[in-house]
Amino acid sequence: MNHIYGPVKSRRLGESLGLSVIPYKYCLFNCVYCQLKKTTKFTLDRKEYVKADIVLSELTQFLRDCPDYKRIDYITISGSGEPLLNSRIKKIITQIKKVTTIPVAIITNSALLSNDKVRRDISDLDLILPSLDAITQDVFEKIDRPNNLSIKIEDIINGLIELRKEFKGNIWLEIMLIKGINDDLEYIRKFKEVIQKINPDKVQLNIPSRPAFESWVRIPTLQRVKKIQSILGKDCELI
Repeated sequence: MNHIYGPVKSRRLGESLGLSVIPYKYCLFNCVYCQLKKTTKFTLDRKEYVKADIVLSELTQFLRDCPDYKRIDYITISGSGEPLLNSRIKKIITQIKKVTTIPVAIITNSALLSNDKVRRDISDLDLILPSLDAITQDVFEKIDRPNNLSIKIEDIINGLIELRKEFKGNIWLEIMLIKGINDDLEYIRKFKEVIQKINPDKVQLNIPSRPAFESWVRIPTLQRVKKIQSILGKDCELI
């Protein structure tokens, strides 16, 4: 199977069966912490990179051949690139839900959520896990390094706010903390104001747990991370 991996034990999702719907490292960002290293194909173009019928065929075969598949907590659309670049993501989600009752989630860098059509395309998901590593353009460019500087953090934030208004499922917002870049406590207090506008069901603080793309990336101390958690409040957890 070319587009299914796992199930794997996920810190965020329990037993997760992954679906990759985009070629390796096709992305809009070149994040300093990415464990998959350098982005090989920068693109803003949404195309049918992987056909929905192929994904469904592989998933159907997996469910048929795996007698204990019901132990899976989520079918997770992610993979090695930005899944929302696949222009047929709506069809993929629809077809998955025709063959299983396992909840379906997506992990996204949030860059395309300012697009009304993209948000409509994922409206039938059970769970969306968007990331937001910054609230100002300078920090956004230092950490996520968008390929096109027309991508503005303000638009991403507004897309997340609109997503919350429209989406009926759960939203778990992930923040990757990088020492000396986005872990300043005053910055976090401003971050909290933005998070309150987005109103996710949960905020998940993360730190690079595997070797990052850039060797200079450093991890905040546990004491600092716990302080950030306390600032962000009761719906914030460490992962």
